Amino acid sequence: MKVRVLGCSGAINGGGGGGGGNGSDHDPGGTTALLVDDDLLIDAGTGVAVLADEALARIDHVFLTHSHLDHIAYLPLMIDAVGEARSAPVTVHASRATLDILHAHIFNNLIWPDFTRIPSAAAPAVRFEALEAGGSVVLDGRTVTALPAYHTVPSTGFALTGAAASLAFSGDTTTHPPFWAAVRMLPGLRYVIVETAFPDAQIDLARIAHHYCPSLLAADLRGIGPGFQAELLISHLKPPHGAQILDELRAALPDLALRALRAGEVLEL
Repeated sequence: MKVRVLGCSGAINGGGGGGGGNGSDHDPGGTTALLVDDDLLIDAGTGVAVLADEALARIDHVFLTHSHLDHIAYLPLMIDAVGEARSAPVTVHASRATLDILHAHIFNNLIWPDFTRIPSAAAPAVRFEALEAGGSVVLDGRTVTALPAYHTVPSTGFALTGAAASLAFSGDTTTHPPFWAAVRMLPGLRYVIVETAFPDAQIDLARIAHHYCPSLLAADLRGIGPGFQAELLISHLKPPHGAQILDELRAALPDLALRALRAGEVLEL
């Protein structure tokens, strides 16, 4: 299983905004989107724009952490773009609450056509499938499990588990012990992608927005217990604070391997 990072920024102007200006430590590209092999997409932020039409048409399943625009912006555009190239609908997996938000506020024939009924109710371009925290979907030997998360709207993370290793992705969240308890149970945990949107100087904003800042994330990780060997990959850094956030994380967690996630990199499981 290969996970290609299409985008992982906390804002659309994130490129080069956090790694000292040279992109060497922090190259987030567009907003959040991870391509698994060539047929699964986790979140559909503006990072999806790097894919050609042929690549978009190969995506059969989209797993959404939550309904905020930086994580769903390209979903309606993608569905429209690939419709004539596909013989089966794209399946969107998310919590029932998130799917209801999408239907009410995006695929509502006002903001965007209701592709759950186009070209027909019997053969739509997209279908919704609810996936709540703790639930799993198995696709060609790959297991995608929804993980508990805590954000300003209903939200989940996701775990990817293959034959040899696992990856956990927090989506957007703040302090939430059930997420870390679920992560600890994953077999062969190799990577944990976790958001840290704000520096510690903005901890009040982080708490209001239900995002992590370094001190909040460090407090959670100090309580995770011994034996945590996974590499910590930091996403959703808000420009222009990326370098500061990473410095604060390294100071708070000197014994953990961590770095910024980078657009274009491929993680192998």
